[in-house]
Amino acid sequence: MKTFVKLCGLTSTDPFALLPGGGAAGFVVEVPGSPRSLSLERAAALVSAVPQGTEAWAVVVSPNADRIHALFDEVGVDRIQVYGSIPDGLDFLERHHLVPSVPLPSDTTALPPLPPAEEFPRIHLDSSTDPARPGGTGHVAHWGAAAALGEAYPGRKLILAGGLTPENVGEALRQARPWGVDTSSGVESSPGVKSPDRIRAFLQAVEAAEAEHA
Repeated sequence: MKTFVKLCGLTSTDPFALLPGGGAAGFVVEVPGSPRSLSLERAAALVSAVPQGTEAWAVVVSPNADRIHALFDEVGVDRIQVYGSIPDGLDFLERHHLVPSVPLPSDTTALPPLPPAEEFPRIHLDSSTDPARPGGTGHVAHWGAAAALGEAYPGRKLILAGGLTPENVGEALRQARPWGVDTSSGVESSPGVKSPDRIRAFLQAVEAAEAEHA
């Protein structure tokens, strides 16, 4: 699979066998109100079981520097996806492995600026404009805005999120042409509970979209 795929909001090891090689497992860490939120201890236990060849990501909201240090050093994640502000007091390698989540606008008239690739090589694009509710809302992002950002920043590793499901991810890939895709609620049977059948269908839809451009 050429497209980077992140399965986010994992709360157990049950979906691990379906994680695509070269993709990522995402864990929401200490985000009050999220049905997918995990404690640091629970996240560390799950991260330790992520299959080799799959990255482990934490998803957080406006963390302080101590929380970033703990996620890398104690939990053992490979990258941290950040909604809201990024703290000062981080070294270069820590910042380099952060993935800022940028809210997509509802049209293409006012595209948000992206930070330099030298500092943040990957950027997450989401439909959520409320940093207190990081992803998993099911709200579909504006794919035209994502495509416009890709054209404005050629070569950037943009990961599209926001309401992606097995039913629409193929069209999202055709329209937005992102480097990667991220799904959470779109492959669930209930909030926080992943459906193996929907995960398989999502991955099959990604592969089918890729085959169209092979």
